[in-house]
Amino acid sequence: MKKNFSLTDFLCKFYVYILLFVMYAPILLLIAFSFTNTKIIGNWDGFSMHLYRTLFRDKEIMQAFYNTFLVAISSAVVSTILGTLGAIGIFYSKKRTKAIMEGIGNIPVMNAEIVTALSLTILFVFFGVQFNFITLLVGHVVLTIPFVVLSVRPKLMQMDPNIYEAALDLGATPAKALRSIVLPEIMPGVFSGFILSVTLSLDDYIITAFTRDTAFQTLSTYVYGVTSKKGTLPPSLRALTTVITLIALVILIIVNVNSKEKKSDEKI
Repeated sequence: MKKNFSLTDFLCKFYVYILLFVMYAPILLLIAFSFTNTKIIGNWDGFSMHLYRTLFRDKEIMQAFYNTFLVAISSAVVSTILGTLGAIGIFYSKKRTKAIMEGIGNIPVMNAEIVTALSLTILFVFFGVQFNFITLLVGHVVLTIPFVVLSVRPKLMQMDPNIYEAALDLGATPAKALRSIVLPEIMPGVFSGFILSVTLSLDDYIITAFTRDTAFQTLSTYVYGVTSKKGTLPPSLRALTTVITLIALVILIIVNVNSKEKKSDEKI
């Protein structure tokens, strides 16, 4: 049956397509010009993998790349553990305590990142803590923990609360009931919180700039430093953009495939 033309639907789709184009066109442009050896974007100088060879031979960029993922994975693991435990603790608290803790937990989400970075810097200076990897890790954990809590909490609300109490009635200890009953139920939320923590940490600049040792470079601080000195984006960073985009795409595919498999298992 042929559908009638709807101007509203057409305008909505057109708006979405324009929005997607504006969002992804710059990234696609950088990816396209990462396969040509030219300093100016817009001048195609033939297909070449020179920028990728230059990228992987640049020890400074590779070190910044390694540092970035080291901080992202480390902070995501810590944030996921603490955020999951925090979400469970808030969920099983009394109503008044739950309301207070949820309000406090939402403050870092709504708060400006620069305020968090300055607060952490002042705190470290006040206690005489030398800026190092630990201070950087703490900063990223503070940034990402609230988002883990927000990812886990909906799964806790969807869970049947009676199964936890039933496990306790059957003789399970609270720790075993938590490990065997609660965690499997909320695991999709925990996984989503972990992925969100990784992505938030990867592209963070403000907290990283305020809480790191000046000798410790991540991709965000490296790109900012090089671009501010040279006044333009170094050609090899176009290849780096493609690599990071491919990594993000692979993670997204894995998450989508994982969610589809779980939905199909639930239907069966």
